[in-house]
Amino acid sequence: MQTYKILTWGCQMNEEDSEQIGLYLQERGLAPAEQLEQADVILLNTCSVRKKPEDKVFSVLGELKTHKQRRPNAVIGVCGCMAQIRAEEIRKRAPHVDMIIGTAHIAKVGAMIDEVLQKRRFALRLELPERRGNVVTDLPQRKVDRAPKLKAFVPIQYGCDKFCTFCIVPSTRGRERSRPTQDILDEIKRLAELGTKEVTLLGQTVNSYGKNLMEGRVPFARLLEMIQAIDGIERIRFTSPYPRDFKEDVIEAIASLPKVMEHVHLPLQSGDPEVLQAMKRVYTIEQFEEIAQRLRDRVSGIALTTDLIVGFPGETEEQFENTLRMVERMRFDGAYMFAYSPRPNTKAAEMENQVPSEVKKERLARLIALQNGISCEINASQVGQTFEVLVEGPSQKDPAKLAGYTRHFKMMHFEGSPELSGYLVKVQSQTAKLWGLAGKIIS
Repeated sequence: MQTYKILTWGCQMNEEDSEQIGLYLQERGLAPAEQLEQADVILLNTCSVRKKPEDKVFSVLGELKTHKQRRPNAVIGVCGCMAQIRAEEIRKRAPHVDMIIGTAHIAKVGAMIDEVLQKRRFALRLELPERRGNVVTDLPQRKVDRAPKLKAFVPIQYGCDKFCTFCIVPSTRGRERSRPTQDILDEIKRLAELGTKEVTLLGQTVNSYGKNLMEGRVPFARLLEMIQAIDGIERIRFTSPYPRDFKEDVIEAIASLPKVMEHVHLPLQSGDPEVLQAMKRVYTIEQFEEIAQRLRDRVSGIALTTDLIVGFPGETEEQFENTLRMVERMRFDGAYMFAYSPRPNTKAAEMENQVPSEVKKERLARLIALQNGISCEINASQVGQTFEVLVEGPSQKDPAKLAGYTRHFKMMHFEGSPELSGYLVKVQSQTAKLWGLAGKIIS
């Protein structure tokens, strides 16, 4: 075994899991392969939030059958959320897969490869952690030595206790458990030593961090304060908070801590109270709007983005129009918008009155058109303003220009020397697009 290739679908947590898997493989002497065809180990880190990424995984697994026939000693594995809930189907549809790794076992990837090669048998690890009283200690081991990078994801919490009726996360990631505070701080300090300037804290309900820790309750706002004090870290982001747990101390932390960015991604999911209740989202439309207003009152110019689902089982045209009306009132800077996709092991998948596919598609198109128009209007209103930008390097859209994100999580394109990569610069916006802004450096 000399080289590996990891293919990743899904959220930031999956991206970070893939990086961790790569670190474990490198520890065992494997190097990243440039091409899939060259890899001795191929791992598919999967997502089950919607059906589309699952279909893509099965398509890639079909293509890898030829690879396995050509290189029978290659090891093919499936990781992530889809591995957790579709292991039996994966084995049936893709018998050339050598191992399936659940979300709680990525640290065992090297040992599982050895099991496949030495014992010549299929390897499987799917057990999810369970609560033991009020304290959860069985957290994944993480490696903190990694290649230098400007921005890094740092999980602070795993799993979820909310059990929204549409969501598969409790089945794929287990119950909510927070990492010890000192482990998080040590990891971020090490990242800063390696040159990281921006960290994004990850959790399924990130702002409920700190429950059931051996050290006692550590509120999320207090964790932000401790990260603020780490030298070398210049920007702190987090995703995704849960509206019910968005307390005043977190709003105060965003307002008062200079390193915490003026952007909050606050998932709404639906603008209709009855649909929210059917989703088991335990907050009201009024509570959501109150949180958003407090953020806007306390944090000048804050950007708010959200998640929205259309076509939830039983959603009527009037209920969908309630979502449209709320989007008009809220004026989000941006949104991730999806048609409802039934997921196994969720209550919503068993509900009657499933909305027809063509209706979901039509509603989604109307919602996207509305929100995109609002996003363009907001971005256009910011032309002429000056923003702090962390320069990430040449733009993917135009390599002759530089690109980076503002504090408000708006992409900015501008002319400048590549030597500015990694620095904070002031850029005045000159033009606006749906995807962000373009401007010129003023300092």
